[in-house]
Formats: sequence, C-alpha cells, structure tokens
Amino acid sequence: MATAKRKTVTYPLVNQAGEKSSTMRLNAEVFGIEPNTQVVYDAVQVYLSNRRQATAKTKYRSEVSGGGKKPWRQKGTGRARAGSSRSTIWVGGGKVHTPDGNQNYKLSMNKSAHDLALKSALSAIVESKVLILLEDLKLSGKTKEAVEVLKNIEANGKVLLVADYDDVEIERSVSNLPGVKLVKSNNVSVYDLVNSDKVVLLKDVVKVLTDRLAVGGNE
Repeated sequence: MATAKRKTVTYPLVNQAGEKSSTMRLNAEVFGIEPNTQVVYDAVQVYLSNRRQATAKTKYRSEVSGGGKKPWRQKGTGRARAGSSRSTIWVGGGKVHTPDGNQNYKLSMNKSAHDLALKSALSAIVESKVLILLEDLKLSGKTKEAVEVLKNIEANGKVLLVADYDDVEIERSVSNLPGVKLVKSNNVSVYDLVNSDKVVLLKDVVKVLTDRLAVGGNE
C-alpha cells in the first residue's frame, strides 16, 4: 500500500473573488501519496458497472408470437425443412445468447481498497493542480452569481463542487450549469474526481475527508 512521503502538503486557499487568501496544510496521508493507478481503475470499473440498469431485453424462441403452424410441408417443395417461423435462423424469429433482462453487472470493492482509491485520486488532483480549495461559498440562488464565482476561481470545463452543508441557494445557483456537479463529501466518487477538469473543495470538506481517510485524522 502506498504511504505518505511527507507529513503535510501546502496548498493555496482562495476566496470567491479568486484571490489567494492564505495557504492550507493538507494531510499527506490523504492528499500526498503515490497514486495507485490499479486500484483507481478498479474503483472506476465498480462505479460504472453498478450504475448500469441492465434493461436490455430480447425475446427468446418461446416468447416470439406466431409459429404455431408449420410453414410448408416436410418434403417435396425443394426447400429446407422448417418446423416454425419462430426458429432462431428466421428473420423475426427468437434470439439466442442475447440479454434476457436478468443480467447482473454489480461489482463490489472492499473498504480499504476504496479508501486507497479515493486517496490516490485526491493526491493525483493535488499533484496535477486540478484541485481548487475554496475558503467559503455564499450564493443567493442566482445562476449568474455561480458563473461569476467559477470564472473568478478559474474553474472551467467539467467542474466537481464538493460542499457539505445543506444550502438550497447553492443548489439552485449551480443546478442549471452544464458541466457542474454538486456533491457532498460522503457521496464523492473516484470516478467524479478523475473525470473532472477542476475539483472545488470547500475548506470544511478537507477536514471531513481527512478525518474519514487518514489514520491519525486531521492535522
């Protein structure tokens, strides 16, 4: 298992205006490990598989309508024998080796491996400077305010915003923005982290993630 090379990682903290207000020490056990690419890949596979609905369904021979009468007599026509129009070799007939609606794509992952995947993804976004640490976020429910904040902090493209407190105004402000996903820290996935151009973490979220993932908790 990957281990932290140093005790803390220093990262800039910005305000809504995009100005650097201070720096924040991040626990290197969560935000500074050597990313384990295999466990990250596994976590993404589990996430994508578990959200599949498995609704694909085709009709087997017994489910196709018709076919009760023999298409033509057994001999004397010069054609191959045929017993039913529901045969799998006929157009419109039943299907074989196809989805029946009962397929199960569910995968599982143990907690320690998933935690390592989260720490690997968090460390990767710190290393690649994709992470934006936001001191606080105050919005009045207007979309244009959220657009202005995202512009100020240079959060463009696919943006993952992680905010823990229940704030209806924040939800209203970002709900209509394409490419912006708002989640809480207990619902952030490895897939969301690696599939985002920018990841915005509120200051309070850092402590929650550290307490959850680090052995010694927050510094």
